[in-house]
This record gives sequence, C-alpha cells and structure tokens, in this order.
Amino acid sequence: MNILILGSGGREHSLAWAVMQNPKCDKLIVAPGNAGIAKIADCATLDILDGAAVVAFGEENNIDFVIVGPEAPLAAGVADDLRAAGFAVFGPSAAAAELEASKAFTKEICDAVKAPTAAYGHFTDAAAARDYVKAQGAPIVIKADGLAAGKGVIIAMTDAEALEAVDTMFDGTFGDAGTEVVIEEFMEGEEASFFVLCDGETVLPIGTAQDHKRVGDGDTGPNTGGMGAYSPAPVLTDEIAERALAEIIRPCMAEMARRGTPYQGVLYAGLMIKDGVPRLVEYNVRFGDPECQVLMMRLGAQAFDLIEATARGRLSEMRVNWAEDHALTVVMAAAGYPGSYQTGSVINGLGTLPETASQMVFHAGTAEQKGEIVATGGRVLNVTARGATLSEARERAYAMVDGIDWPEGFCRRDIGWRALG
Repeated sequence: MNILILGSGGREHSLAWAVMQNPKCDKLIVAPGNAGIAKIADCATLDILDGAAVVAFGEENNIDFVIVGPEAPLAAGVADDLRAAGFAVFGPSAAAAELEASKAFTKEICDAVKAPTAAYGHFTDAAAARDYVKAQGAPIVIKADGLAAGKGVIIAMTDAEALEAVDTMFDGTFGDAGTEVVIEEFMEGEEASFFVLCDGETVLPIGTAQDHKRVGDGDTGPNTGGMGAYSPAPVLTDEIAERALAEIIRPCMAEMARRGTPYQGVLYAGLMIKDGVPRLVEYNVRFGDPECQVLMMRLGAQAFDLIEATARGRLSEMRVNWAEDHALTVVMAAAGYPGSYQTGSVINGLGTLPETASQMVFHAGTAEQKGEIVATGGRVLNVTARGATLSEARERAYAMVDGIDWPEGFCRRDIGWRALG
C-alpha cells in the first residue's frame, strides 16, 4: 500500500515511524515532512491546505491511503476533497472538524447531549465579554474560538488578567481565531487526555496520556503547545474512562451522526478530573502533539491497522493489544519559546543516539542544511522512550536528552512529575 501522511511535526514523525513498521506499507511519503522524517520516508513539498493540490499529488503518486495529521487541513476540508476523489482517508470532514475549529460549536454539542463541561459564554463583542468577566470574576478561562495552534487559551487568575486577556483576543493577537471568544468557568482538578477512534458509529478507546502545557518546571510560566507527555495517565482510571465514554464521548458522537455529520478519525478529549468525575475541557480532531508520540511508541505497527479500520468503517472488528508498558516524551524547544526565538541553530549529538523500538528522537521543527540538523521552529525535538515502568521510561528519555548537544535549546526536567511525585 502507498501511504501519504500530511504534516511536518513530531506527531507526523511518530505516525510515520509506526506506519513504517506495518507490513501493509509498501511506500510512505510525508508532505512536507522534516529532517527526521526524511531518514525513514520520502518527503515532498506540498501545500497541505490546498485540497486540489493534495488530490493531484495523490493521483500522480498512486497513493492508496492518506493520513491527515494537523487540524488546519481538516478544518479546510482537505479530507473531503480526497474522499470525493476516491481516496481512503483517515481524518474527519470539515463539518465534523468543527469540534476543534470552533469551541462554541463543541459547547453547543455538549449542551445538546448534556455532557458535563464548564459553564461558558460566547462573545463576538469585546465590551460584552468584559462585562461577563466582571460579573463572573476570576479565576476564569479565556479562549479564542477558532484554531490558534494550541496557544489560544489564557487562564486568568485575577480580574485584571482576565480583562487583559479579552483585549488580547479581540486586538488580533490570535488572528481570525480570536474574532469570537468563549469564556469559561475555571475547572479545578487534574487534566488528562483520552484518545478514541470513531468510524462514524463505533467508538474505540486507544489510550490515555497526560500533557505538560506550561513552559516551566512545576507547571509554571505561559502555556505552550506542550512540553512533554506520558502514557498511560494514572489519573484516568478505567472507571473514569468508562464514565467519560458513557457521559461525554459516545453521546457527542451520536449527536454528530444525528446531525448528518458523522465523525471519522481520532478524537482527543481533554478531560478535567476531580473526585473521580470527568468534565470535558475541549475536543481536538487529531492526535495530540506531543501525546501522539507516546501513543505511537506504545502502539507500534498495530497503529496503522487501527487507522485503516477507522477509515474503512470496520472498527467494530478491532481491539487494541496493549503491552503493560509506559512511554514518556520530553520536548526540546528553542530558547525563548513560546515567545520569540531564533531559528537556524545547529543540533549535534543526534547521530550517536541509538534509535530502537523502545526509544526514538522524533523531530518536530528541524531541517537539514549542509549535512547538519538545524532548528526551524519553537518546539524542535521530542525525545521519547518506553519502559516497563514510567520511571524507567523517564530515565531513558532524559539520558537521551543529555546526549544531545544543543546550547540554544532547553527542556523541562520534570516530565511525569504528577504520576511520579
């Protein structure tokens, strides 16, 4: 089977790594890819937001199956264009991708099925949003309604911070994503990620993870796209996961189907858990990043079998074969991230690190220039390892981090702290 993956980050590198292990894969192309992906698959220059261009590329390269990695092409309808042209595709339609593309839409779906989530207000006017903040008081959460690359959420602990956040949203800092704003009740508890596959009817859980959003150790500093993750997440027990399925995920998927927009792809439910009760924080319509990296490390070759079954409507025939293991990934980022940072710095030491089924450095923002690996983004590397215990996975991951020579980079040194103490 000739397979095409759309995307260029650590998520797509880990997907490519898992797909390449499956004997169904004859040829793999990743567009546009990155320097790490280029070591295991062909990379191609392609505008992945242009559905017509992606269709033409697929036809020219005899592609049999397409995996859409990031949320932006899904929201742009690229999966729809591919399906219309006859391709087998993993990823929801643009209508179903509204679950991530519009936080207000997700709230509407939750309201329809009475799924537990934060109380909220939806605003298109800054003055009305400010009045709501004053009436509710801090702590409170301010969210850009649209896609903001994982950065359009501000948790305000004081009224002054909340009002400033409202102004930030409406002054264009987050572009079109901030022209509408959702303001939510601040939910206390511990947040974890629950991943399921859905083929329009069947919902199949495929794993849990916990991300570290804050830039600094001890969950301090501004929010980022994610500084590390581990799987499984102990806080998301089997009992809580089943409750989330029964009260949140399955009802929402049934409502999507009832509306004529059945969901097909991976659904990532961010859950806030307190006293054993899960409440929905948000939905994402793709694998999380960096959560995908730890899930792929644990799933391996079977990941593609599950992905293919999702696209072909055969999830009811599938089961996940989990090993009793753990995986942890550490994000190495460019100094200054998530604020301004420099690109072009050289990363040394990667060639000396053994890459196996139990440890990999997944590239996120890299390129190869004159034989050297250079940083091209904010989040640059995902140093990932698995082990029989979370402690073992963590030790392996940080041992690899310590073997990387990149003075212009940094990482958190406490990934997994909630589970390990």
